[in-house]
Amino acid sequence: MDSLVPAPRPLPFREDCWSEEATSTLVDAWGRRYMELNRGNLRHKDWQEVADAVNSLHGHTKKTHRTDVQCKNRIDTLKKKYKTEKAKISESNGTLTSSWPFFSRLDFLIGNSGKNQIPKGSPVSMSSPPLPLPLTSYSPMPLPPFPSPPMGVPLPFRRPPPAVAQPAILPQKRPSPAMDDSYFKKNYSAVAAAAAAATAAEDEEGYGEEEEEEEEEEEREESEEEEEMETSNGITEDEGIRRLANAIRRFGEIYERVEGMKQRQMIELEKQRMQFAKDLEVQRMQLYMDTQVQLEKIKQSKRSGSDDMYS
Repeated sequence: MDSLVPAPRPLPFREDCWSEEATSTLVDAWGRRYMELNRGNLRHKDWQEVADAVNSLHGHTKKTHRTDVQCKNRIDTLKKKYKTEKAKISESNGTLTSSWPFFSRLDFLIGNSGKNQIPKGSPVSMSSPPLPLPLTSYSPMPLPPFPSPPMGVPLPFRRPPPAVAQPAILPQKRPSPAMDDSYFKKNYSAVAAAAAAATAAEDEEGYGEEEEEEEEEEEREESEEEEEMETSNGITEDEGIRRLANAIRRFGEIYERVEGMKQRQMIELEKQRMQFAKDLEVQRMQLYMDTQVQLEKIKQSKRSGSDDMYS
């Protein structure tokens, strides 16, 4: 009787059955894109990238290869599962905890705790820890141990430069009698200026007459140069017109000679061509006549040979 009992049928294998590792990779990839879009809906291109991320780790066979539609359906299923788990916890007033491994990550992504933890619009780093880590990983960065300098000062200048101590050293290197040297220099320059003024006053009368004579000579030279320039300009203008006319005439003569030479060369070339064609035609006729004569001689020799045979 026991042998007649049919064996239990194995459970049917679903083609889109997800393993826990593949589901974890899916939640991580989808969560990163979801946070980058400020918790917005993913587009077709985004779902394709999520599917590529899953297939790069788990899609080594045809059965485990996932499409973007399968990834979207799996996320929808996880969302429904999360809502069910969330409702159970809410009904128990916090006395129960979910043993579902993806509850904490989905609670951070689509639950109220994640939305309250990170305000909308805050950037999420791609190199952040995996999403299943506690929410404290997304808390603001701690302040550095050293005291922060004033915000108005640029970062490159917040560190004290090594040359700050130089202004305190420079006054010690200055000798005390420097003021005395400057005092004597000022007095010496004042004395020198007074002496130069006195010398200039004495020589002013002597140089006054010489300057007047030099100015008169310069005026005479300028007037003579202007007259010479006017005369030379008149001559140069007439000479330039004559040179231009001669240049135009020479250019016309050269052009006429060049055109005449070109015409003569063309006539000569035409004559040579006609003579060559004539000579070629004569040679052709001569060759034709020689050929006809040779053929006639051959025919005559054949006729004479045949007559000798029949005679």
